[in-house]
Amino acid sequence: MAAAIFDWDGVVIDSHDQHQRSWEQLAEEEGKTLPDGFFKQSFGMRNQTIIPKFFAGWTDTGDPREVARLADRKEQIYRELIRADGIEPLPGVRELLGSLDDAGIPCSVGSSTPRANIDAIMEVIGLGDLFAAITAAEDVTNGKPAPDVFLKATEKVGGEPRSSVVFEDAHVGIEAGLAAGMKVVAVATTHPADSLRDAHLVFDDLTAVDADTVLGLLG
Repeated sequence: MAAAIFDWDGVVIDSHDQHQRSWEQLAEEEGKTLPDGFFKQSFGMRNQTIIPKFFAGWTDTGDPREVARLADRKEQIYRELIRADGIEPLPGVRELLGSLDDAGIPCSVGSSTPRANIDAIMEVIGLGDLFAAITAAEDVTNGKPAPDVFLKATEKVGGEPRSSVVFEDAHVGIEAGLAAGMKVVAVATTHPADSLRDAHLVFDDLTAVDADTVLGLLG
């Protein structure tokens, strides 16, 4: 059965600014400075990968409790910013989800984002009824570029990898979708379109995408 799997940030919503501000506020609270190029390099990764990789000079990143403390505080700051700022779905998202729903193609979130963040944003944007399932950071051990999150997201809606399409904006996500054996549609919200050419299709946004696009890609 066909399925449409959506990465979250940069595909359904764009909270780039809130993520960046939350990392900056965390660094300020810890009395530290973020590494050069940190945000661009880490985008799309799980916190459990980001913190040991980039913050080794901050603290004992070999201690899972310390990694969890930093990750939890960062996400708490992020949710506070989202609730204060408000947020809207990216252009074309609502219409694409409606088109897929009309065509009987189940939609599933497959994201490195913690579930609490997705739930908080769903309350704000009101798209929960159009997603049949959510797979978040807590649901898999191996984050992107491993394919685990997309395979789990597809499994939750009864789909098959070869009949599924992933919507992604990050390089690690495109790599994960391809590793899962799925078709990949890239959206140039985070990176330039010409850097996303490993995907099967690349769009500036989702306004020109509908269920026919998905079915045509699956052949």
